[in-house]
Amino acid sequence: MSVPPGTVDNSYFTTRTQITDEWIVSRTGISERRVLADGQTGTDLARDAALQALAASGRAAGDITHILFATCTADSACPSSACILAHKLNLNNPLAVDVNAACSGFINCLILADALITRDPSACVLLVAAESLFQRCNINDPATAVLFGDGAGAAVIESAADREGTAPALRGELLDALAASDGANGNLLLLNGGFASAPYALGDTVGPEYFVRMQGRQLFKHAVRRMADACARILERNGFSTHDVDLFVPHQANLRIIESLFAHLGVSMEKVFLNVQKYGNTSAASIPIALSEAVNGDRVGKGSLVLAATFGAGLTWGTALLKFR
Repeated sequence: MSVPPGTVDNSYFTTRTQITDEWIVSRTGISERRVLADGQTGTDLARDAALQALAASGRAAGDITHILFATCTADSACPSSACILAHKLNLNNPLAVDVNAACSGFINCLILADALITRDPSACVLLVAAESLFQRCNINDPATAVLFGDGAGAAVIESAADREGTAPALRGELLDALAASDGANGNLLLLNGGFASAPYALGDTVGPEYFVRMQGRQLFKHAVRRMADACARILERNGFSTHDVDLFVPHQANLRIIESLFAHLGVSMEKVFLNVQKYGNTSAASIPIALSEAVNGDRVGKGSLVLAATFGAGLTWGTALLKFR
């Protein structure tokens, strides 16, 4: 994982708007978030996270055959962030594509990586998720502006059989994953200024459509219901119950959503990993950042069964079941 050194705490908003720190914390659980420095981009964070993932996996950059880059805030429309990252890592002509599933991007890319490896067991996939959403927040809309931060996470995905006897001491095995979408409700969370649905002409003033816009109450209901259903479904089809899961790693969007989700599932918050207070919502990067901190913080060990769940714009949602060995 990689997050910028710059921290923006809630005082940034309290001095610019009528809201208070208590208001932000009570509604979101967020105390601070990380923000890119001037001149820094998401692919800079992605490069740092990717190098850490390569070192942890025992792979060299030259072993990478594919890059899947999950983001809804790419450095540019063209070239893709995946291609920019390949250049920054000096990779030799990998397949490199961006995947935009917003907050669900990492889990969507896990499924795509699994498919790539099924087709070619020798493939070595660099899965990166990086977002720079803070700059797409409207300070005049505190209901959204307080939520988002910047960050990146990465993983190296490969066939277990291909690394038999040479894998690192602790690795996560993807047991199962599922993802879904509901485009009919896509208007509940929008970020479309400058794109075909809200184009700009030369000299136009940037309008509110350039920034994140969402209908929070409706999203809250969808998020809890969709993630709860997905968690129940993936556990049932793999013969597990919530009692079998050692750690739940939810998308770190909002503490209220997380608490409602696990109350619905009947799971104690002691089994839930939280870092939303430090980073806010880092969208696609949220799950890999949380997994990285959970592993490095000894919340995950050999034999741990981990269930990750996410929900985002699109609408999109998904879950992944991981066994660490």
